Parts: sequence; structure tokens; C-alpha cells
Amino acid sequence: MILFLFFNLSPLIFALLTYFRDFSYFYYIIFAFFRQLSGLENLLLVFCESIQFLFFLHILRFICAKYVLKISFTFCAYFPHSFPCHLFYAHTIIRGYLMTKEFFMRKQFIKYVSQNMLGMLGMSLYILADTYFISRAVGPNGIAALNLVLPLYNLIFAIGAMIGIGSAIRFVVERNKKNPDAAGYFFHALAWAGIISILFIMVGIFLPDKLVALLGGDATIVATGTSYTRIFMLFTPFFMWNHICNAFVRNDGNPSIAMAATLFSSLFNIVFDYILMFPMGLSMAGAALATAISPIIGILICCIHLCSKKCTVSLHPIIPSIRKLVYSCQVGVSAFVGEISSGVITVVFNMIILSLIGNIGVAAYGVVANTSLVAIALFNGIAQGSQPLISKSYGTGQKKEVHEILRMALMTSLFLSTILIAFIYLCAPQVTAVFNGEHNATLAAYAEKGLRLYFLGFFFAGINIVGTAALSAVESVKCAFAASIMRGFVAIIFFAFLLSSFFGMTGVWLAFPAAEFVTMLLTLSGLHQIRRR
Repeated sequence: MILFLFFNLSPLIFALLTYFRDFSYFYYIIFAFFRQLSGLENLLLVFCESIQFLFFLHILRFICAKYVLKISFTFCAYFPHSFPCHLFYAHTIIRGYLMTKEFFMRKQFIKYVSQNMLGMLGMSLYILADTYFISRAVGPNGIAALNLVLPLYNLIFAIGAMIGIGSAIRFVVERNKKNPDAAGYFFHALAWAGIISILFIMVGIFLPDKLVALLGGDATIVATGTSYTRIFMLFTPFFMWNHICNAFVRNDGNPSIAMAATLFSSLFNIVFDYILMFPMGLSMAGAALATAISPIIGILICCIHLCSKKCTVSLHPIIPSIRKLVYSCQVGVSAFVGEISSGVITVVFNMIILSLIGNIGVAAYGVVANTSLVAIALFNGIAQGSQPLISKSYGTGQKKEVHEILRMALMTSLFLSTILIAFIYLCAPQVTAVFNGEHNATLAAYAEKGLRLYFLGFFFAGINIVGTAALSAVESVKCAFAASIMRGFVAIIFFAFLLSSFFGMTGVWLAFPAAEFVTMLLTLSGLHQIRRR
């Protein structure tokens, strides 16, 4: 009886699967993500083709390809409720879907998003590696020093992301519009990154100790963090150029190389962190040196694509123009604010935490902040993976595709945020223990509570990160800027001071979820305008 019901209800089952296929792509994202980790070739297609081989008529097609369709239709006509007939219908549905434009769009989305998620994850891991090795080599003072100078990282990365992503978006849009000025965007971005880097290099040479003190470090922290700050600031242009090269390679249709560049540079950093800090005994200076050299590895790998015949990006020399820089940065400002917001949050939180409980609180926040970088990296992967596809569809006037890609990106971010929040809630003690080499009970108590409360904000932050990237990709500059400023500056600063004054450290942890929720309302308003176009 059970088999009879299953066989006769199978068409209904496949119909329902077809109807609800819109909700299935985030499972494919997970498959594709692990495909990148394992090195398997196109897991989704292999999975689908494996299913096809289970069907009765697919086997017959290899045996008698000439007569299979005729036999199939004849059989189905005389036995419409038979199991082989149901399989034939199911095979037709699945095969038909695999050949649609919708499927290829989703395949493209999965490819870009999974590779960018993995690439951004790799980028965040080397900061975690720094935190881990420093916690083992130097202790809480090292973590506190690293957390105090982390906003400088964020500022350098933010400028590089703004120039790189903004210029890459303009490059794709102008290229699709057949504008000859598109050729100069790559050189122009590299030139301005080099010019802006001069200021950071000068500060790194002459004022690193004063900079650490300005960020809130006492005499002990200044002594610990000065060498680290000086070294990585000297390599500022390479950090920015790495961002720019990666953005152009990704937008030029080669996310695989962009991912490889990020992963291998991160791997280099992690390996040399250990070598320079422990066998060679260079402590904080060794961590800084490994971090500073890693973007050079990323640039060299990006050159594989930039020097290939498939590359449409050219190093076309033009005179640096402030007007053209502003024009590019208009669509890259959301990326800037997305990166700098972590730095602003860190500075504000460090000031408040130092006044509440001192250096041990800063070390606890260092655990929370560095762990959150992984989450932010994953959401940035979704945003940066979908952004080139949205830009391309927008540049060619495919509004329906823009809406579909945006919907998939938002659904993926919601699915991911749910997983992250559940993981942190269950595993907060284990995450804290990784960065608590001295087994400090006070640090552990603050960090565990902070992780559980702080990560609640990622349910809203995912929507904001993906949403602002989409707004930039369709040149909704004002909406993207407003949402980015609200998220990165206005809301977080307001709630940090307000909630900490009432609830102490609990208020500090809750400031992030509150700020992201308010920003989400503004982001959704901008996205609604896109749908109405």
C-alpha cells in the first residue's frame, strides 16, 4: 500500500519540488561552498546528473537512443499511472529546468557567491591567526594592543575597498555601455591608492607610538604595539592594491582567481605568523611582517588573470583626476563604510570598555570583534559575489535578473545568519577558549556573554551588507550612502553610549544589534525602491 501511494503520488511530489525550487538555492550554496573546500568539480551538476542516472529511461537512452522517446511516449500513453511513466515525467521536469536561463543564472550566482565567501573567509582568518598566535606569544596585552590598532587595518582596507570596488563597478557598467573611458579605471584606481598611501607611510615611520597612545593604549600597550603598527603601515599601498586587483579580477568574470589570491595570501600569513613569531622569536614584529607581506602574494596571483588573454582589464595610463576618483567612490562608499564601520565600532567600544572595566574588557572585546570578522567576511562574500552579477544585469537593462539575484542574495544572508547565531549560542565557551591561552576566568565570562549578545545583530547586518552592495551596484548612490552612514557611524555610536550608560557591558554588547536593526529599516526602504523601478 505504501509503495502504491508513493508511486502514484510521485508526480505531485515532483510538482511541489518544482514549485518550491526558489527556496532551494541556499542548499546549493552550501554544496558549492564545500565544493570549493574539497576541490570537487561542479558538485551541483554532478549531483543532478547522478539523480538522472537513477531514472529508468535515462539508462534506456544509452541502450537504444534512437527509439527511446517513441517507446517512452507509447508506454506512457497505455500506462499513464505506471512508475516508469512517473520517472519519465520527473526526468523531463528536471532536465527541462537544467536547460533554462533561470538555472544558468543561479549556477552563476552559486559560483560567484561560494567562491567569494571562501575568499573573504580566508581574508578574515589571517586576522584570527594573528589574534591566536599573539595570545599564545604575548598574552592579553598583545590582544589588547592588536585590538587597539585594528581600526587602522579597517581604515586602510576601507579606502582600498572603496576605490577598488567603486572603480570596478564603474568599469563594468561603462564597458557594457561601450564607453571608451572604461579602459582607464584600473590604472586610475592604482594611482590614487599609491598617492593616498603616502600619508599612512609617513605616520608609520615617525608617529606609530603616538598613534597607539591616541587610540587608547597605556604605556604597556604602546610598548607592545608600536613595532606592529610601524611595520604594517609601511606596507599600506600593497594592502590597497591587493583590494583593487581583487575587485577588478572578480568583476572581469574570474572569481576563481580572486578567491585563490585571497586564500593563498591568507595561508602565507598564517604559516609565516607561526614561523616568525615562534621559531624566529620576533613576537609582535613577526606577526606584523607576515601580515604585511601577504597582500603581495595576493597581487601576484591576481596577475595570472590580468596577464591572460581572457582579461579585458587594461593598464591604460591616465592622469589622476579628483573628479573621476569621486565618481568612482560614489558607488564604492558603501564598501568603505562597511569596512570602516568595524574600525569605528572598535574605537568607540574600546573607549567605553576602558572606562567601565579596563584592559581585560578590551581583551574580551578583542575576542568578540575578531570572531565577528569571520561573520562579516561571509556576508561580504555574498555581497561581493552578487554585486558583479547585479552590475552586469543592470548595465544590460535586465531588471528581472537584478531583482532575482537580489532576492537570492538576501535569502542566502538570512539562512547564513541563522546558522551563525545558533553556532555562537551553543559554542561560545569553545570559541573563547581558543583565544584565552592563559585561561583567564574574567576574560572568558565577559567574552562568552558578549559573543551571544553581539552576534544577534548579524540577523540584521546580513541584510544591510548585502542590501547596500546591491544599491551601489544599481547606482542608487544616495540610498547606499545613507544606509552605510547610519550603520557605520550614527546608529552604532548613539546606541553604544546610550545603552552602556544604562546597562554597562550588557549595553555595549547590545549596541550592535540595535544599530543594525535601525539601519535595516532604511536599507529595506532603498531596496523597495529598486523593486519599483
